[in-house]
Amino acid sequence: MNDQFVDDKIEIVKNTKKFANFFSNKCILITGANGFIGKYFIDVFMEYNKFLKKPIKLTAIDITFKKNVYYRNKNLSVLKKDVSKKLKINKKIDIIIHAAGIASPFYYRQKPLETLDVTINGTRNLLNIAKQNKAKFIFFSSSEIYGDPDSKNIPTKENYRGNVNSMGPRACYDESKRLGETLCYIYSKYFNVHTNIIRPFNVYGPGMNQNDYRIFPNFAINILKNNIISIYGSGNQTRTYCYISDAIEGFLRVVKYGKIGEVYNIGNNKPEVSVEQIYKIFKKINSKKIFAKYIKHPKSYPADEPQRRCPNVEKSIKHLNYKPKIKLEEGLKKYMDWAKKNYKY
Repeated sequence: MNDQFVDDKIEIVKNTKKFANFFSNKCILITGANGFIGKYFIDVFMEYNKFLKKPIKLTAIDITFKKNVYYRNKNLSVLKKDVSKKLKINKKIDIIIHAAGIASPFYYRQKPLETLDVTINGTRNLLNIAKQNKAKFIFFSSSEIYGDPDSKNIPTKENYRGNVNSMGPRACYDESKRLGETLCYIYSKYFNVHTNIIRPFNVYGPGMNQNDYRIFPNFAINILKNNIISIYGSGNQTRTYCYISDAIEGFLRVVKYGKIGEVYNIGNNKPEVSVEQIYKIFKKINSKKIFAKYIKHPKSYPADEPQRRCPNVEKSIKHLNYKPKIKLEEGLKKYMDWAKKNYKY
C-alpha cells in the first residue's frame, strides 16, 4: 500500500479519536478481515492501540488469509476459517463485526450457494457466539436489499421494504442479506443481543481488488492498460458513492453509537451520478485520453441491475453524527493515484 492508504488511515483515526477510548480493552472479532473493508478495520484498530492505555485484542477471521504481517502483532490473532462452518472461539468476545461475504456480482454469480452459506449460516454461527458472550453484533448487510426502488423511495430510507426479485440472478446475494437481517432481528428481539445492521452504499477507494469486476476497478485497470472502457447497458444507471475513509468512520460510529436493533444506511446521499457521468469524471482527472464503448451486459455479470441507488442518511446523521466529507472527484483522484502504484498492468 502506498502513502494514500496511510493518509486515509490517519484521517480515519483523527476523525474518530474522540470516541476511540470506547474500544479500549475490548476483545473484537471481525470476519471478512482480509477484504477491502476488513483490512481498514484492522489497521485502524492497530493504530488505536498506539495510544490506548489498554489495547484492543483483535481476532481476525477470513477464509482467504495467507501469511501476512498481522501474524507478528501480539494483539492480533489471525484465523483462516470458513464462518459458514461451525465456529469455536475460546475467548471472551465483546464486539463482533461480521463483514464476511461474496459481494462482487461477478463472483456471487459463480458461487451462489457459497454466497448464501456465508451470510445465512455464518451470521447464525456468529450470532450464537454473540449470544453466549453478551457481545455487541454488527452485521454488514447491503444497499442491494432495497432492490430497485421506485422514484418515490429515492433517497431510500431504512424502513423501505424493498423491491427485490427472489428468483433472479442477484437473488443469492440480495436475499441472503435480507435473511441475515432477519436473523439479527430475531436474536435482538428474543435473545437480547445488541445487534446493529449496516447497509453500505457503494464504498470505494484505495485497497479495492483490481479483479473485483466492479465499476471503479474496471475503469481504472482499463485506463492504466490504455484499453477502451466498456460501459454496460445504457450508461444511465445511477449511484451515489462513498469514499473509504468516510465509510469506515461511519461504520465505527455505528459500533459506538448505534442504538440496539437499529439499521443504518452508511454512504453519500449526493451526488447521484450515472455511469456515463463517472466516465466523464475519469476523463477529467486523467491526463491521457480515454475512450469508452457501450456494450450489453456480459453473461458473467448478472442482469436485474437496479437502475438507481441513493441512500437517505438522516437517521445516521441524527443517531451517529455521521457526515461524509470527501467529494467524488477528490476521492476518485486519490483512488486513481493509488491504483497507478498498486495495480498490475
